[in-house]
Amino acid sequence: MNVNPKDTHAVYERQATEFDKRRSKALFEARWLARFTASLKPGDHVLDLGCGAGDPIARWFMAEGFAVTGVDFSEAMLAIARERWPDGDWRNADMREFELEQQFDGIIAWDSFFHLTADEQKNCIARMAHHLRPGGMLMLTVGPRAGEVSGTVGEELVYHASLSPADYAICLEENELRMTGFLAEDPETQSRTVLMACKI
Repeated sequence: MNVNPKDTHAVYERQATEFDKRRSKALFEARWLARFTASLKPGDHVLDLGCGAGDPIARWFMAEGFAVTGVDFSEAMLAIARERWPDGDWRNADMREFELEQQFDGIIAWDSFFHLTADEQKNCIARMAHHLRPGGMLMLTVGPRAGEVSGTVGEELVYHASLSPADYAICLEENELRMTGFLAEDPETQSRTVLMACKI
């Protein structure tokens, strides 16, 4: 595979407008979002990690009454989010090294976490666990099996990687997280593989 994970940031900076235009706003994610928030309540604080332009994921959480902090490493993507919701909490940071000095009731990384290498994912899970309160929920889109593949953003290729389901379970357990759901290539989410966990 000829796609370099270090190129992902530059691709999103170049393709932000095109990505946002093509990104489905139909909320095919709604069933998983509802499951993710089943143990939360309006007013709880959700971290949207890799929030992009904020639509539709952050928009859904805000509409449901949750406090949302959106974090992304692309200023071009955040600029779109800030234009849509100028009073929102939009922060520029890289999920590989973010430190927000607060804990959240839920953390979601939908279509973002899988851009990290396998080792970066393990480190990021530890970082996310640190930012979750006990009982807090985590939801990620990952790959159905261990390996590296490429995806597209706009017209450009980007890097994707995944651990195996068993390795995710082990990594979660090592960070006081318990896997509560895993569905590979869910046809209702345009074949996303979805992982959910709870902070013990």
